[in-house]
Amino acid sequence: MEHVADKEMIRNALGDETDELMRPPHINAPLDHPLWPAVEKAIQEVYDPEIPVNIYELGLIYSVEIEEENDVYITMSLTAPGCPVAGEMPGMVEDEVKKVENIGAIKVEIVWDPPWEPSFMAETAKLQLNMF
Repeated sequence: MEHVADKEMIRNALGDETDELMRPPHINAPLDHPLWPAVEKAIQEVYDPEIPVNIYELGLIYSVEIEEENDVYITMSLTAPGCPVAGEMPGMVEDEVKKVENIGAIKVEIVWDPPWEPSFMAETAKLQLNMF
């Protein structure tokens, strides 16, 4: 799949609303936790090799918990159970999140319920993939 719009084009088009529209509609995350912005940004660095949009905006991250001692527990899914990077993706997420300063232990778990569907995608992901 090919990018229709890159990040700079999206930011120019959406302006001040870009950050809000980059957040998937179904994410369960501690938006008021002081480490959340850095964790969110770290997750946005992980891409499915077959889709030119980061896994966060694709809606593959279902929940993020930041607990005492700043331990992080992430549940995520994949676009399909047969995804060729299924075994690698949790490690890719963990590797990015552990770069965040003051993060404790990290656990990333793949779940299949609910199954991922395109409605989980952020508006910016839909724009990048021309899905309007």
